[in-house]
This record gives sequence, C-alpha cells and structure tokens, in this order.
Amino acid sequence: MKSRLVPAALALPVVAAILAAGCGHRPAQNGDGTPTATIERPDSAPARPSARATVVFLGTSLTAGLGVDPDQAYPALLQRKADSAGLALTILNRGNSGETSAGALARVGWILQTPPSLLVIETGANDGLRGQDPDSTKANIQAIIDKARARDSTIRIAIVGMEAMPNLGRRYVERFRAIYPELARPNDAIYVPFLLEGIAGVEGLNQADGVHPTPKGQERVAENVWKALRPTFEELGRGK
Repeated sequence: MKSRLVPAALALPVVAAILAAGCGHRPAQNGDGTPTATIERPDSAPARPSARATVVFLGTSLTAGLGVDPDQAYPALLQRKADSAGLALTILNRGNSGETSAGALARVGWILQTPPSLLVIETGANDGLRGQDPDSTKANIQAIIDKARARDSTIRIAIVGMEAMPNLGRRYVERFRAIYPELARPNDAIYVPFLLEGIAGVEGLNQADGVHPTPKGQERVAENVWKALRPTFEELGRGK
C-alpha cells in the first residue's frame, strides 16, 4: 500500500508556535522541576469486538482533549461520525497531555496488547518545544511503528505532522517538519500534515490559553481528520 499524502497549506510561523505549544502546555511538575504527563483518558481499553475494527489515537493533549469534556474531544466526535455513516468502528482516545515521543514509545506496548486495525500517531510537538534533536524524535516514532508492525503486520499506520517553535531557527523548523513525511513514505503510512489547520490562531476556536481547541474548535479538528482518514475508515468499517 502506498503512502497517501493529504495536501494542506503550510502553517504561518504563529501557527507553528501555537501547534507546538498546544501539545506542550505546562503540566504538573515533579520534585526536580521536570514536567509530568497527565493522562486525560483512562487507560483501560475494552476488548475489540470481532465484528468491529478498532482505531487507536496515540497522542498528546490535543488528542486527549485538554479543557473540554471527553465527549467533545475529536476522537469522540469521529466515533459519532463513523456511527452516523454506518461504519463498524471502535475509536479509542489514548491521548496523554505533556507527553514526548519517548513517552509515547514507552507506553505503546500496553496499547498494542490488543492490536488495533489502525494506529494514528500524533506525537513530537513537545519534543520540538524542548528543542530535542529531530533525529531522536524521528527514531522514537519509527520505533513506535516498528513495535506496532511487529505485534501485528496488518496494523495500518497514520502519522500526524507537527511543527516546531519558529524561535528555534529556520533550519531546526525545517528538519522537524520533515520528520513526518519522511516517516510516512517508507512505512506506507497515511500522512495527515496539520491537525489544527483552520483552527490555530482563530478567535473563538481556542480556549483561554490560546492553544487548545474549544468544543467548536474540536469539531473543526474532527472535520480535518475525517477528511484525511475517511477512505481508510470506510474500508475498515465495511470490512473491505
């Protein structure tokens, strides 16, 4: 299966900054001052019904739905869209606020205990916020993909692109942005370039922190993701 690249407009510098900050809000801190991730959804995945395909969203606070009701986060909205379309899908939200790509790699083994049909990976923005070497972030995401494929070679992968803070310099921003399409192509993954296209920086679509979507913003996020993943959702949900 060839990688499917979903066209999206390049983000303006202010949008890039908002996206990076959106996944790297100020979480609680440990005694040594380092941030700790707070899980926004319970990690108790139900067993996958044999007649339904499972889609897992592995992500940061943007996926977790920080600041909104769980039923207003975009994975829950996608579930309703799938139900309305008559698709036999179970969509699980595994967002974890403040998490880096290393953190996602550390917990993906638990998530893969029941292999999903589709694993959507939204991680790395907190790496960029901290100025982490893009090669390290890329290696962590590749390791997540490798773990998924080793657990079940039929798992499909989707990769959501992220942006680094522009104050880290043009070269860093370009290297960081390139991580995601460079991973999608050789891994035959679906590439979703920008989760917050049309939301970031738009008044009324973001909470008071200016970075996390409001319920209305979450609806727009769901529309973006639905547009990118609908062909795969329909294929999985109709057993093709």
